Amino acid sequence: IVTVNCARLLKADHHATNGVVHVIDKVIATTTNTIQQIIETEDSLENLRAAVAASNLNSLLESEGQYTLLAPTTEAFEKIPPETLNRILGDPEALRDLLNHHILKSAMCAEAIIAGLTMETLGGTTLDVGCSGEELTLNGKPIIANKDILATNGVVHFVNELLIPDSAKTLFELAQESEVSKSTDLFRQAGLSSHLT
Repeated sequence: IVTVNCARLLKADHHATNGVVHVIDKVIATTTNTIQQIIETEDSLENLRAAVAASNLNSLLESEGQYTLLAPTTEAFEKIPPETLNRILGDPEALRDLLNHHILKSAMCAEAIIAGLTMETLGGTTLDVGCSGEELTLNGKPIIANKDILATNGVVHFVNELLIPDSAKTLFELAQESEVSKSTDLFRQAGLSSHLT
């Protein structure tokens, strides 16, 4: 799939006497903002803006390069239990892991994100792409709320769920999602759950 500023190339190589014409499916708009500037101006990215500032990722997101930011909206942050969110926001290492898990190493328009693809994040983790009906899914969740916001150094897709990597979870949170959830209950019954959190 070939895209031009996230417009899909429909027909290529129409030769004319004075050049070549390629047909695309949308009008290309002028792009002037960096990814960081998009974060700073979008009202729905207020929580992300604070998290990026706290983790000193501003310089990366305004630097030259080609990145894809899966930008969690306010709605995404509100879905996380407050105690979990406060723990991550208060832990610089976990916060950086969380944000790096939302940044891809290359610019990928939505047209190029196809089911069956595995994408590598800036943190070295992977995201599995699937589909649910006509919706794209990441790690099994249909989460993309708004797509293909172009920046001078990449592209931004708004997502309405937070993608939390294992490295930003406590032992208790990891165990609850795995085959050892029964063991977690035994720890809790024995009054030892604080060791896992």
